This record gives sequence, C-alpha cells and structure tokens, in this order.
Amino acid sequence: MAKLTTEQLLEQFADLTLVELSEFVKAFEEKFDVTAAAPVAVAGAGGAGAAEEVEEKDSFDVILEAAGDKKIQVIKAVRELTSLGLGEAKAVVDGAPKAVLEGANKETAEKAKETLEAAGASVTLK
Repeated sequence: MAKLTTEQLLEQFADLTLVELSEFVKAFEEKFDVTAAAPVAVAGAGGAGAAEEVEEKDSFDVILEAAGDKKIQVIKAVRELTSLGLGEAKAVVDGAPKAVLEGANKETAEKAKETLEAAGASVTLK
C-alpha cells in the first residue's frame, strides 16, 4: 500500500461528514492512545477557538527583527543561542527579520528574547 501524502489525507477527510469524522477521531484516539480533544474543539469553535489557541500556545518562534547598532553583540548572542558558526550567525543577523529559534518552549523563547534585546536587537515572539 502506497503511503498517502498529507494533501491526499486532507482530501479524503474533506469528503467525510461530521459524524464520520467524529467516528474516525474516536478510532484514532483508541488506536494510538491519544486525545485529540483540543484540536477538534478549536476547529469546531471557529473564531473563538483561535483566540484560545493563542493563549494556550506552547511553541514559540524567536524572530530577530533588526540588529540595531550593536551588530557584533547581536551576532555573538545568536551564536550563544544556537549552534551556528560565525558566518551562519552573521547571515541570520544580516537577513533580519529572520527566525533565530523555532518551536522553542515559552521559557526558552523568553530567555532568548531577553538575551538578544540585551545585545541591542529588536525581537518578537510568534
């Protein structure tokens, strides 16, 4: 059996009724011993669910918006936060806005933001 791509799977789910989709989710939860309650609630709630999702976010991207006037210190901070070499860190700083960390937990993202801002950079968390 050929493996389906994500797009193919989504096309298959699009053809299901809500009842069929609900039955699938229950079967999926039982088979893999997981709970899909949060994603289903967000999808079902529409706009209100999207606001809740932001509040419960546990994965953040640290985006370097601008290096400011202390570019060398910002490059050092990027190297400290990542495993990048000097040239790669410089490329991130020169290419701002650019992600420094992706998928970091809240604590790590906030510490990274503080470190970069202390070096003189402008940073946002997404």
